[in-house]
Amino acid sequence: MDKAFEQSKNFFALPLEEKMEVLKNEKHRGYTPFYDQIPDPENQVQGDHKEGYYIGSEVPRDDPQWDYPFYGPNPWPDPDVLPGWRETMEKYHQEALRVCKAIAKLLALALDLDADYFDSPEMLRKPISTLRLLHYEGKSDPSKGIYGTGAHSDYGMMTLIATDDVLGLQICKDRNAKPQKWEYVPSIEGALVVNLGDMMQCWSNGLFRSTMHRVILNDQNRYSIPFFLEPNHDCIIECLPTCQSESNLPKYPAIKCSTYLTQRYEEVHANFRSYEKHA
Repeated sequence: MDKAFEQSKNFFALPLEEKMEVLKNEKHRGYTPFYDQIPDPENQVQGDHKEGYYIGSEVPRDDPQWDYPFYGPNPWPDPDVLPGWRETMEKYHQEALRVCKAIAKLLALALDLDADYFDSPEMLRKPISTLRLLHYEGKSDPSKGIYGTGAHSDYGMMTLIATDDVLGLQICKDRNAKPQKWEYVPSIEGALVVNLGDMMQCWSNGLFRSTMHRVILNDQNRYSIPFFLEPNHDCIIECLPTCQSESNLPKYPAIKCSTYLTQRYEEVHANFRSYEKHA
């Protein structure tokens, strides 16, 4: 984990021109500049005060699913500029996916399913698993609509978050409360924060709730490394059989994983074509 944070800082310390050489592509891989995302447009006056870098599972061009929107190759920084960077991130991605699959077994058991229920060909055999490096700077002022990250819940099954020692991540346990109550998540060295996402809320019919969270900055540089786990592209997200009954009907409409992700990405991200790529 320490090596991943070190290499993350090395990348974000590069000149903007070099970072823009690996700008996010149509596969949602690569660099995203400051203000690229607006997850809470009702309360934000500008985009998030963060820059990031998306890294997914490597899928070669001869793979039959290469043209799927969230599969494909990653753009990588020049190894002469950042030696060992790719290897560090690929190892972290592999280990984070292993941890997520172990947690998925516990979630399955909690829902009265077989432990390996989610590790099926239809769900997590070829998941959309995305590592994201994040760098925050500036100072938040919620009264003026300025946030490190605006309030939102993650889209997929779960998110593992590694953070540095700078406070910033806040959660809201009851998103429907008026007013909402936000509390900081303490940083514990070597520990990971686990957020459940929208798809897990749908699967469990609301038994598990997706975590509403945001980031508030205090003028310190802050780094975090979230890992997002979503199922296969074609997986249908719908209420699980053990989470419904005649008196507890499904609360959420069924939707294909890639369809939901595409909708959410388009809602919060700037279009990658809107950036003038630096030569």
